[in-house]
Amino acid sequence: RQVGDKGGEATSLNNIGKVYDDLGENQKALSYYDQALPLHRAVGDKGGEATSLNNIGAVYSGLGEKHKALSYYDQALPLYRQVGDKGGEATSLNNIGKVYDDLGEKQKALSYYDQALPLLRAVGDKGKEATSLNNIGAVYDNLGEKHKALSYYNQALPLYRAVGDKGGDARTLNNIGAVYDDLGEKQKALSYYDQALLLLRAVGDKGGEAITLRNLALLESSKNNLLAALTHIEGAINIIEDLRTLIVSPDLRTSYFASVQDYYQIKIDLLMQLHKKDPSMGYNAQALHISERSRARVLLELLTEAKAGIRKDVDPKLLAEEKRLQELIDAKEKLRFDLVNSRKIKDPIALASASKLEKEVSDLINQHKELQTKIRTSSPKYAALKYPSPLKLPEIQQQIDKDTLLLQYSLGEKRSYLWAVTQTSITSYELPKRTEIEAAAKKFYQLLNNSGNNLYTRRGIKVEHGSASGSANVNLALKLSQMLLQPVAAQLGNKRLLIVGDGALQYVPFAALSDLTKQTQPLLINHEIINLPSATTIALQRQELTGRKVAPKTLAILADPVFSADDARVTGKPVGIAPDLDLQQSTLKRAAKNLNRNSWERLEGTRTEAQTISQLVPSSNRLEVFDFDANYTWANNQQLQQYRYIHFATHGFADSTNPELSGIVLSLFDKLGKPVRGYLRLGDIFNLNLPAELLVLSACETGLGKEVSGEGLVGLTRGLMYAGAARVVVSLWKVDDFGTAMLMQEFYKQMLQQGKSPTAALRAAQLSMWQQQQWQNPYYWAAFTLQGEWR
Repeated sequence: RQVGDKGGEATSLNNIGKVYDDLGENQKALSYYDQALPLHRAVGDKGGEATSLNNIGAVYSGLGEKHKALSYYDQALPLYRQVGDKGGEATSLNNIGKVYDDLGEKQKALSYYDQALPLLRAVGDKGKEATSLNNIGAVYDNLGEKHKALSYYNQALPLYRAVGDKGGDARTLNNIGAVYDDLGEKQKALSYYDQALLLLRAVGDKGGEAITLRNLALLESSKNNLLAALTHIEGAINIIEDLRTLIVSPDLRTSYFASVQDYYQIKIDLLMQLHKKDPSMGYNAQALHISERSRARVLLELLTEAKAGIRKDVDPKLLAEEKRLQELIDAKEKLRFDLVNSRKIKDPIALASASKLEKEVSDLINQHKELQTKIRTSSPKYAALKYPSPLKLPEIQQQIDKDTLLLQYSLGEKRSYLWAVTQTSITSYELPKRTEIEAAAKKFYQLLNNSGNNLYTRRGIKVEHGSASGSANVNLALKLSQMLLQPVAAQLGNKRLLIVGDGALQYVPFAALSDLTKQTQPLLINHEIINLPSATTIALQRQELTGRKVAPKTLAILADPVFSADDARVTGKPVGIAPDLDLQQSTLKRAAKNLNRNSWERLEGTRTEAQTISQLVPSSNRLEVFDFDANYTWANNQQLQQYRYIHFATHGFADSTNPELSGIVLSLFDKLGKPVRGYLRLGDIFNLNLPAELLVLSACETGLGKEVSGEGLVGLTRGLMYAGAARVVVSLWKVDDFGTAMLMQEFYKQMLQQGKSPTAALRAAQLSMWQQQQWQNPYYWAAFTLQGEWR
């Protein structure tokens, strides 16, 4: 830097990054690689640029972001070829192969490895040749060709030793051990694992050490040495916990944690097998604690950050840059949406433009995430932050009322588990394996999502009139109920049920499952039902709510926005959307596209719903925001903080690929037909301050999101909790407009006139719908679930 040698500076940054990478400090490594990349580009060093791209890809791959890794490797490969760097080209080919290997595309992986191997032999790079051989061996290992795998591993081992690569040596020993383990030669496997472990500890490869400890745990478990297995997996999980704390970015921490979920499943299974042997030792309570440690951890950390106000003392320039990036994402997304939904989409030029915009949006989202990491690391409050520990059984029981039963599910590869917890007891049950439960859950969800008699307009899409078999609903509801609730049926009584789901169970409206005491009736008949991301979440929420002042006014409603310039409410001449105006607004192309939605229909039911609800509250205590005023600006207005209940009645959508693009639709045009910013996305919601007692999204699929192993559904619900809502009512599918209006009117009557809690009021409203023949199908009433505080 002193002599202005940018190329040398870039090389040094890359090397420093590599050291942190080898030590398992992925986030630190990434920051150095990200600094090196633009410097290589500035001096025209294409080889150095390719190396940085390759290194960045490797970090993302290690954190579980396989597709993102692939995009960096694909950029590096042509650069290496351009400068004639055969070794670099082979490295990229190897890396691309490894991603396809991890994604399950074994033959594609082999084709890349087979291209890399002769290049490495030609340049005499024995270390990377060994890596190729190791990779090829791993593919054959996964394909079940164990002896072929061994032959490749045994070719790789002496090459690693020849170049003094102890890390590669250790990884190969671990792989050979795994083959012998699968072949039933347990003692031989143990010998290789032990050798690998010594080397991995010597070179400080924490990630590799965790993998070998996991393998040792599985080996001991197969020999029925459960306590020895438990010791090994505990060591592996301790490493994982240490490594995840080094990752600042919530997104990368989420990806990494998703990639290591099986470690927690192994430990849960071991503890529950020990519990079966000796129920008096409390192993099932320990297993419940591990279940808590394995779920919604990033959500807990985000809620802790919200409470600490980590953004308050951050450099205003960083916050201004964040706002600029959000507006750019909004603008590019709007242009992309218009293109893919226009008549010109078959035009090659339009297709190319749409593809270019998609890449630009993806790049901007990545920049936004990197900036959020900078905001965190620059915050004095973030540096002093102490994250909460997941709760143990006694702490969980302190959160539960005498009339409440917690049902926590953990789905596993071989078997699943259910813990039933009251104030004074814990019981646990073994359930069928994940694939069996999820198949039944998905079938039930799909039937509900696609059913309904005399369907009208959904809040998100117009549907055909049709009918569905009520008996099919009942049969599937009964089958799933028997699978999930039969073991604990004697404990249910009339208790309030707290559901902590897992996997596909997060899509299941438990209220619509069969009541096992009278199978033709839904579970709703005898139970209030609340959904939680984890038991620890409610404890953290209660800490935040303790001492919080109750808002002085009752109800704020935003409803019936204007979605089209052709809307009859537009008084001026409709104005076409100009590209420069588009830069001031956003939309969510993928969610809309996934719903085959070319435009947003006006929802007549939302007007009736809002007006009826508002009449339940004196005019001095309510806020009604309709038509053009129900817009992005009003949603960000601080006046909303004055209201205990906030209700949005409009279209909504979930983007399961990019959850940050999920949102709700507010007015897209002003009175003159001029386009205005009208989409409230997840990123916007995270920046709101809405300390409401209850926030209702009376819209489609607002409870959905990206399903992430170990984290749950990443979508609007967590954004609303972060913004301060004590309770959130959201939907699990595309709801019927008029049915939803009726449900919401009854919900608020029960709450505001009958004085019921939100959970009791929702149950009463759903019961009212179920008791009417026209609305009895759970499609109409079961979509809406309550998450958060039930008291």
